[in-house]
Amino acid sequence: MTENDLRAFLRSRRARISPEAAGLPRPPGVRRVPGLRREEVARLAGVSADYSVQLERGRNPHASPAVLDAVARALQLDPAERDHLYALAKPGRPQPRTAPEPVRPGLLHLMDNISGIPALILDHRLDVLAMNRLARTFYPGFGEVPAGEWNMARFMFLNPAARELYVEWPETARENVGMLHLYAGRHPQDARLADILEDLTADPDFSRLWAEQDVYRPAYGAKRYRHPHAGELTLGFETFTPSGAPEQTLGLYPVERGSPSETALRTL
Repeated sequence: MTENDLRAFLRSRRARISPEAAGLPRPPGVRRVPGLRREEVARLAGVSADYSVQLERGRNPHASPAVLDAVARALQLDPAERDHLYALAKPGRPQPRTAPEPVRPGLLHLMDNISGIPALILDHRLDVLAMNRLARTFYPGFGEVPAGEWNMARFMFLNPAARELYVEWPETARENVGMLHLYAGRHPQDARLADILEDLTADPDFSRLWAEQDVYRPAYGAKRYRHPHAGELTLGFETFTPSGAPEQTLGLYPVERGSPSETALRTL
């Protein structure tokens, strides 16, 4: 990650907000830029126009939390976007990793004991560190890939089966890119993550979504699937951060009891 990443993110957030939406009167004449100008963001944040320019260019390494919070409010950032702004503006000392973070034995035992629903553990690169038996069966082609090469983003964009599996593939693909953006901001020197991103640029959909600069933090919800063997079904998803493993995410995919989806899942 470089100062260009901060510039691209702030420009993308400015472009999506009109002066009217920000509570500013729209000036007369033709506007040459979409959304807010830098000086308008500065006015809303209570900083000088020059300060706003320097921040966007990545030339203000000492931006205070108060200033970053003011900019976040001016740009109407959600909590994930605010955290991303902090990571890009104040990167600190990144700790690159060369190998996936191991899953502790207790979590692996937990995965072995979860049956009836898919369950998996991801790291910040969307590497799949562990899957239960049903998850390996549920995702087409995962069982044929060596365990150290499982990656949800590579599956999403580089495996044609993913576009058939997810009924709302564009939305899920956008979420995957948003997670990678969020994590890349926190790990700017992660060589393995950089390799994954380079591989993904082979897909034009990934490149287009990456350029939009959106970020996403998973929480909970539901997704519809069209499985090649189980047919159409709907699974919920719940995400948790295991204690002592802040860069890992445990994902569980529950199904409504007695539903057709539960019946379909049993066929796997």
